[in-house]
Amino acid sequence: MVKISEFQTKDVINIFDGKKLGTVNDLEIDLRSGRVEALVVPTQGKLFGFFGNGTEYIIPWKNIIKIGLDVILVKLDDRTTRSLEGEEDQYKRDYDIYKKNDVRN
Repeated sequence: MVKISEFQTKDVINIFDGKKLGTVNDLEIDLRSGRVEALVVPTQGKLFGFFGNGTEYIIPWKNIIKIGLDVILVKLDDRTTRSLEGEEDQYKRDYDIYKKNDVRN
């Protein structure tokens, strides 16, 4: 088992070009299954994940090749990168759907 804090200390390296993408800033988790769907790595232009152009590498779990002691090797191309502008609305809609379908309420 791996802790989130362990992900945040590893460098993320793209095997296509050998480029260091950064370190994991966040995870996308499917609330229904409890599985990690993707790693979120801020682009170099962001400072502590806050200041920048809003672009982050969203790396689907299936694109992770190897999780090592110091690095995470990923297979990433331009189609995997997306802007997070407007994503907050999608997260809110997803959360509303989750709450609506939650049988505990």
